[in-house]
Amino acid sequence: MQERLIQGVHDAGEQVLKVYQEDFEVETKADESPLTEADMASHHALVALLEELTPEVPVLSEESGEIPFEARKQWQRYWLIDPLDGTKEFISKNGEFTLNVALVEEGVPVFGIVYAPVLDTTWWGQQGLGAYKIEGGVKRAIQVRELPDPEQEPWKVVGSRRHGAAEFETFCAELPHHERVSMGSSLKLCLVAEGQADLYPRLAPTSEWDTAAAQAVVTAAGGEVLDAQTLEPLRCNQQDSVLNPWFIVCGQRDGRWEKALKEALRA
Repeated sequence: MQERLIQGVHDAGEQVLKVYQEDFEVETKADESPLTEADMASHHALVALLEELTPEVPVLSEESGEIPFEARKQWQRYWLIDPLDGTKEFISKNGEFTLNVALVEEGVPVFGIVYAPVLDTTWWGQQGLGAYKIEGGVKRAIQVRELPDPEQEPWKVVGSRRHGAAEFETFCAELPHHERVSMGSSLKLCLVAEGQADLYPRLAPTSEWDTAAAQAVVTAAGGEVLDAQTLEPLRCNQQDSVLNPWFIVCGQRDGRWEKALKEALRA
């Protein structure tokens, strides 16, 4: 099943790449976010894939019609997908966009695939089976790294190119010696999962489909995705809104970044 899912996501990614390599029109959705032909091509391909493989499991996509919470809250198990995460990165043609597919059980992302077509790289993880990166056809296990002594090696903090600048600056100002990495889409969570970054504070709005697949990869790799206010794990499908709270992705809890986060939340 995992291999079939990964291949299916790659096939959807091929359709996205065809659009990416051509001139394309950009529409604006009701929430002011951009939409392209690639978003919809990927949406239809992924929904068809999941309905073929698991017809009994409902699917919620960013590009689905609205499904009322009264219906969704009955779901104990469902697929949550973002057909094209990082549409602004897609439009700017910097390659930092992904296709995200997550299986959510009782509000917890337990399986996830994150595929970056331009980078020819896939991250996937499953509860109890670990996390993996497939790059150029080569598969290897990944895990979060131990937080280093910042006096010996700077922490690596990944941030968005576009969101949450003021709070992010406050957070970083309170940290020990560190380096910053800018990245688009859910690739930021994957950097933490594979030990290339230590922290990713997301102090700006996101939706559950933006994060669920990568959250599954992070947790399978030994890390955590935590509500920035409560430091409890993010959960899906707990309310009418699909918006996430602000959150932080980490390999391990540490009082130094927790203090910095509190300061950022006061900013």
